[in-house]
Amino acid sequence: MPGEPAYVIGVDYGTLSGRAVVARVGDGAILGSAVHPYAHAVMEAELTAGPAADAGNPVRLDPDWALQVPQDYVDVLKVAVPAALEQARTEHGVQPDQVIGIGTDFTACTMVPTTAEGTPLNEVPEFADRPHAYVKLWKHHAAQPHADRINELAHERDESWIRRYGGLISSEWEFAKGLQLLEEDREVYDAMEHWVEAADWIVWQLCGSYVRNACTAGYKGILQDGAYPSPDFLTALNPDFAGFVTDKLEHPIGQLGHAAGTLTAEAAGWTGLPEGIAVAVGNVDAHVTAPAAAAVQPGQLVAIMGTSTCHVMNGDTLAEVPGMCGVVDGGILEGLWGYEAGQSGVGDIFGWFVEHGVPASYHERAQERGISTHELLTELAAEQEVGEHGLVALDWHSGNRSVLVDHELSGLVLGQTLATRAEDIYRALLEATAFGTRVIVEAFTSSGVPVTEFIVAGGLLKNALLMQIYSDVTRLPLSTIATDQGPALGSAIHAAVAAGAYPDVRAAADAMGKVDRAVYTPDEERAQAYDRLFAEYQQLHDHFGRGGNDVMRRLRALRREARARTAGARTEEAPV
Repeated sequence: MPGEPAYVIGVDYGTLSGRAVVARVGDGAILGSAVHPYAHAVMEAELTAGPAADAGNPVRLDPDWALQVPQDYVDVLKVAVPAALEQARTEHGVQPDQVIGIGTDFTACTMVPTTAEGTPLNEVPEFADRPHAYVKLWKHHAAQPHADRINELAHERDESWIRRYGGLISSEWEFAKGLQLLEEDREVYDAMEHWVEAADWIVWQLCGSYVRNACTAGYKGILQDGAYPSPDFLTALNPDFAGFVTDKLEHPIGQLGHAAGTLTAEAAGWTGLPEGIAVAVGNVDAHVTAPAAAAVQPGQLVAIMGTSTCHVMNGDTLAEVPGMCGVVDGGILEGLWGYEAGQSGVGDIFGWFVEHGVPASYHERAQERGISTHELLTELAAEQEVGEHGLVALDWHSGNRSVLVDHELSGLVLGQTLATRAEDIYRALLEATAFGTRVIVEAFTSSGVPVTEFIVAGGLLKNALLMQIYSDVTRLPLSTIATDQGPALGSAIHAAVAAGAYPDVRAAADAMGKVDRAVYTPDEERAQAYDRLFAEYQQLHDHFGRGGNDVMRRLRALRREARARTAGARTEEAPV
């Protein structure tokens, strides 16, 4: 009946789990949500899937690998979507036949090698124990040597597209990972018919159509001005890589907010949704969050802060920003240039330190008070004046995405003494991530793409100390998304547009997006103190990242060599 409320589903695929929400089309209110963790999580040390793992002898992985199992993504549709629908039904009376569309987003660049029909190669029996047959997650950094070769050749040949990516492409992206696959497991590479972004693969499962989304194609697939890197360029990398684009990668492009197709009967059975509703073109978790935060104007930089941080911003002009992850026409909204930058480790760094660097007494104190160790350390760190700990850190524990684009770099804490305590290091790590963001903001601004507002989404916005540090360090007003379901709401917004409820994403964002403006503002006294610390950070940043000091790379190489010797010794000692 006319005037009846309509609803949409948004599904956000994160690093460890998938979240589904039910959103009201009229105002974006979230009426139901559910989370389903991936059964295999992230496989970094060994394959926990496949016959060898089932037999108790899992295949070991080299350093810097990060793999996933695609069936875990389908399970989110089977578990989280029905659970979110059930909550919306019981608490708000929402019925499945009132749902008009579904949208999804994914971490990127996350790649699935498939057959022509879309079957992941790890599900092909002969490849079930082959690491290269599995999903390469965004934080799979083992293709860094391949990325280095791509970058060197691009500059040697003066390829115009390299400037659209700040002069460097990442080991996380489609071409580097594809080249690694070719050169390390030719049999799997030859069997692969499609090299598919997970963002597009899950849409394929929902609607039965493979549509390549404009966002990942531009940012992660080096599609610029309608063209990929040329066959001549690919041949120069490796003659057997010449047909990578035409044979494995190229596919029709779908624009963001458009419909990729309609929900199949099989997917309707998984989800409990009506067959035939609109399925939106796939998207990336960071980029889809901008409309959810009502950030649809140039200059509004959205930072999605979780295990890592992705920074996205619209601009009305094209500029080449050193070290950015890319600039893509329509990469966030049609009609604007979408800019992306990022930090490979943020929440992951804080989590690593709490797990491995904090004395037991801190954990015990936190437990006695019924709070997390993160909360305890934040309280203690908040008591300090800027610079009181005497430390400065580099936030490169997972490499550097922007502006150096080098995943061989590593973390550093300078200034430790016998008086240094856990809360000192914790605060220095918080500050280091803020300094890394300031480098990105200054790179944009100095390149003619000024940042006027800093908007934070993601789980880390709950840490008030961290948010104030970011505002003080960047000297920007800091707004926060007014929902804890940012990416999922963004996907729901795109679903509403794909279903025809709004004419475009801007209109949908105006109605459904949620943001609290200027929640934090910079304090000038603290900002001046941070200027001095940032100057030290910059010196370390340039010394280890740009100054020709390769100690971090050499240490990584030593680690790989030692791991290889250890793996060889285990193989020799294994019983026949």
